[in-house]
Amino acid sequence: MLPAMSHDQNFKNLVLDYPHAAASFFAPEEAASLTADVRITPVREEQLKERLDERFRELDIPLLLEWPDGRRAALVFVIEQQTAGRAFSTVRLAHYCLDIADLLHTRRVVPVVIFLRDPPREYRLTLSGDRANYLDFHFISAELARMPYLQHRHSGNIVARVNLPNMAHNQGERVQVYADAIRGLLTLEQDADKRLKYADFIDYYAMLDEAERQRYQAEHPTEATEMKTIFQQAREEGIQQGVQQGIQQGEARALLRFLERRFGTLPEHVRQRIDGADADTLDRWLDQAVTAEHVDDALH
Repeated sequence: MLPAMSHDQNFKNLVLDYPHAAASFFAPEEAASLTADVRITPVREEQLKERLDERFRELDIPLLLEWPDGRRAALVFVIEQQTAGRAFSTVRLAHYCLDIADLLHTRRVVPVVIFLRDPPREYRLTLSGDRANYLDFHFISAELARMPYLQHRHSGNIVARVNLPNMAHNQGERVQVYADAIRGLLTLEQDADKRLKYADFIDYYAMLDEAERQRYQAEHPTEATEMKTIFQQAREEGIQQGVQQGIQQGEARALLRFLERRFGTLPEHVRQRIDGADADTLDRWLDQAVTAEHVDDALH
């Protein structure tokens, strides 16, 4: 399971790992012209902290979209994830988008707000006088709880597939929803680390109980076995890394003790070199330390 973290962080990881898929799923009309050669990069956090008021920093992920032919201006997706619509502020989002437009010298800004549960109280902000409207601001509202699960269960978009548990479905469909999400992950993602990461994402939002998990394993043995193998491999790799790190730390401590006995208190830079060395280097330094006349001779 994912460690306890905010929904914001979960969705931030998802959008940054799959920016093209996120843009296509959450803002399909605006992303209709996206091709594989469109460069999508997150706006640097340092820039945001320097230029934007800190109280707007919870508005999550500004993405800069750039076309290689130069015929289009930069386009920015500001993606905010809110669990409850009542916590959302249209005024705050409008303020943030204006700051982003100023920061990136663009007037092409597409605000996209992802809602997990309740919809927002308002979708539009209008500033007006007696004779005219002077500001008309609205945003794309991606309301996951209102999206029909059945409409997306066979989607080729990985962001849609891992979000199936967040979509509208009946209580009796929970195991099938989970199965469709896992099947999509195994089909659309080949990287082992990301498979693990987003299997955890699916688990976190599916929240199957023990009976439902047993039913999933019985009804979907192929995917269940594949996921079990992936988790087992990750566990074994983690154990091996822990063993290797333990050996490496032991060698580092042994080298430090030996050098201190021979040469007295060691300078901090020597300790840092030893702490940062890999196992093969530490092994070589231990051999050299036996005959070294100076601490530097041992670490060359």
